[in-house]
Amino acid sequence: MKIPYFERPLFFFNQERFRLALEGAGNRTIPVFKDAISAANGHLDGRFDEGEDIAHLIYDRALFIDCMLHYAWHQFSWSDQVALIAVGGYGRGELHPRSDIDLLLLMREENPQDLEAAQQLLLLLWDIGLDIGHSVRTIDQCVQIAREDITVATNLMECRTIVGSSVIGSELQRLTQPEHMWPADQFFKAKLAEQQARHRKYNNTEYNLEPNVKNAPGGLRDIQTIAWVAKRYYGVRTLKQLVGQEFFSEEEFALLRGGEEFLWKVRYGLHRLAGRPEERLLFDYQRQLAKEFGYRDSDKGLAVEQFMHRYYRTVLSLGELNDVLLSYLDLALLHHNSSADIVAINERFQLRDHYIEVTHDNVFVEDPSALLEIFVLMGNDDSIIGVRPETIRLLREHRDLIDDNFRTDPRNTQLFVDLLRCKYSLVTQLERMKRYNILGRYLPEFGEIIGQMQHDLFHIYTVDAHTLSVIRNMRLLREPEAKDQFPVAWQCMRQLPKPELLYMAGLYHDIAKGRGGDHSTLGATDAFDFCQRHGLSTWECRLVAWLVEKHLIMSAVSQKQDISDPDVIHKFAAEVGDRLHLDYLFALTVADINATNPTLWTTWRASLMRQLYNETLRALRRGLENPIDRQDLINDTQESAMAILTGQGYSRDSIQALWSYLEDDYFLRESAAEIAWQSGAIIRHNSTSDLILVRETTSLKHEGATEIFVRTRDRSNVFAAVATAIDYLNLSIQDARIYNTERGGYTIDTFYVLDTNKQPIGDNPALHQKIHTTLEKALEQVDNVGDIISRRTPRQLKSFPIKTRTSISNDIKTNTTILEVITPDRPGLLALVARIFLEFGIQISNAKITTLGERVEDIFFITDTNGEPLSDPNICRQLQDAICTQLDQQVEHSQQG
Repeated sequence: MKIPYFERPLFFFNQERFRLALEGAGNRTIPVFKDAISAANGHLDGRFDEGEDIAHLIYDRALFIDCMLHYAWHQFSWSDQVALIAVGGYGRGELHPRSDIDLLLLMREENPQDLEAAQQLLLLLWDIGLDIGHSVRTIDQCVQIAREDITVATNLMECRTIVGSSVIGSELQRLTQPEHMWPADQFFKAKLAEQQARHRKYNNTEYNLEPNVKNAPGGLRDIQTIAWVAKRYYGVRTLKQLVGQEFFSEEEFALLRGGEEFLWKVRYGLHRLAGRPEERLLFDYQRQLAKEFGYRDSDKGLAVEQFMHRYYRTVLSLGELNDVLLSYLDLALLHHNSSADIVAINERFQLRDHYIEVTHDNVFVEDPSALLEIFVLMGNDDSIIGVRPETIRLLREHRDLIDDNFRTDPRNTQLFVDLLRCKYSLVTQLERMKRYNILGRYLPEFGEIIGQMQHDLFHIYTVDAHTLSVIRNMRLLREPEAKDQFPVAWQCMRQLPKPELLYMAGLYHDIAKGRGGDHSTLGATDAFDFCQRHGLSTWECRLVAWLVEKHLIMSAVSQKQDISDPDVIHKFAAEVGDRLHLDYLFALTVADINATNPTLWTTWRASLMRQLYNETLRALRRGLENPIDRQDLINDTQESAMAILTGQGYSRDSIQALWSYLEDDYFLRESAAEIAWQSGAIIRHNSTSDLILVRETTSLKHEGATEIFVRTRDRSNVFAAVATAIDYLNLSIQDARIYNTERGGYTIDTFYVLDTNKQPIGDNPALHQKIHTTLEKALEQVDNVGDIISRRTPRQLKSFPIKTRTSISNDIKTNTTILEVITPDRPGLLALVARIFLEFGIQISNAKITTLGERVEDIFFITDTNGEPLSDPNICRQLQDAICTQLDQQVEHSQQG
């Protein structure tokens, strides 16, 4: 049998040569197909690297596969009642490098001859390396399944015959038309529900850290949803047929096509890099694609950040278009027969079935302030569901009216302040303003951060998405539900005289990200200018600017400084000045942390913040001119602890004998209840053997962690042994307190730990016992601690080659050297640092452990073997060099592994 030519032109593929090779191959046709496919892949990839229009490559690949399937089909014998049908994306004539080739082998009736040939064809296709998704069905079976399954109906809507009987392919298309199944309104409702479910899977945001190019909001599937519903409603084969009609304008079509082609390019590159149908824009692929697409590190930011900035802006625009077009179809399909309920608002706006719209098309031209007024109206009327699509289009068409004169017009500045004071859904209105590109035009500085990504695991959202999330959190802190989870912040919010000042600070706290320099200082200047332009008093302007400038200080003090030290509290209280500033700052800090990365807000971090707030409030009430005396605090703590212990039956002599070995720092930093619990346990133990205790913290001062208490003979590598054992148990140290009793020959150490879910261990006697047993063994072999635990570094961390940084200084007050280490997080980190300290004869008196996404910022209070601060600059430099070198080598080794 002479195989007929594939009739459509393929300019890069020599059919004649291929046919001759097939004819001469006999039974060895597989290598011929494989060679052709390999050559075509190389050819198309070369054109991709040369920057050819991505649409040509997508369509040419599908056309080439059509050709291969044509010749594969003719290797077997078929009846005249069977056809090979392309469905899904391949049915549209689109094919990416590793996408499945979705095929339907369609028969009028089941035929043994055709079924056998179908099995042989599929085996051949798999053997030649094609990624096939297939089904074998009769026409009746297809129709029945399509009636029940919207996904199948959608796939068949765009099907086309590749080879075989064109008659039965046409019959299938006829039988699956709207008059036979899934009328346009039902089809729309089903696809809309499908999209909503898909969006929920990706947290309803375009701004996921590693976005899914195909399925996330604003992705390719959203474009396809628009196309499917529009084609179903209008009965057209392509969206281009609708350009210039009421559905969308030429500008909107250009936006749709441009966005699709950019995402196609990203997806094509993803498939090539991954070697599989990867749809997630993972971190390592982001870096590689940025380089391939010509982005370079510059003053504008890292190449990867510039690339992702383009990506996020693209999907945001597509998301906006998706909203408009689906809203239009919603009204056309689901509400076209309903009698309009029109309620006048004013001469510019009215409600139609609870959707706001302009009263006439020239509203924004005649009164540009209406560009802001519409959002104020929605923010003060929770019965308004949304904006009618025609009005959204008018907003987009007239947003260029927002210029410098508009921004300084007192009416407009007052409208924006009114928006920040609105009763309902403030963030919803700000998000609408951002999506319709009103907010970025009114506040150009905000426009600069839209889609701006910081390439790390600490900030999991773009700057604009994070900013609006901060304001959302502020609003939620007012709700009764917040009282249990955020009791102090809830109380602060209730006491703020003007919450809108807090929202302004939230809007501007990260506004200067990406400019270079200190974003807090630069942002404070922008915030002050904003407040002045919007008619705030001088005091209010200064408050908002101060909040922006100091928005990181409370988090830093609580996590990096010893907040049990009255000097630390007094210094922070002096910075704050009064309770009003403290309340505003606390609410901003809580909202900011929870909007940066939800995993950062643990019960442990909450307890630190609450402790800092309460201690600062006491200092302010006492008066900044009356700082607490350290010795008075020590005496008060000892008296309280003594009262507890004697009340429990312990003698004053035994207590004083124990305390005589302890330094003042112990009584300064620990609470009376903690001291009483530890002292009682030591007295009861009454032995030189190791004492290990594990309990869930009960003190508000250390709430939200599991406490591990260790008393053992003072040896130089106790910290290293305990840190290694805790790491082995998959626990993370949040705080470490080390008290070396030189006169007693013991070390008393307390570690506060969390599990892998950033939670306390809880009521788990078996795990408590395992901790006890593991630490006992570690302390028995304290002079021969094993190698560093080497667990697998998480995949995401390997994409962030952060170099270790250190800083070192001596603190006269504590008589210690303070060493800060900033480095990527990884298993065994603390244990490795402890080993380095051992090599240098360093003693640890305290450690503040802070994990921020993919990095840690740990602070160690250290001394030499004589208990003195490090005084030799050469030793300090060598210690820092050793830490940086060994930690970075460990990360590199982990990445290679």
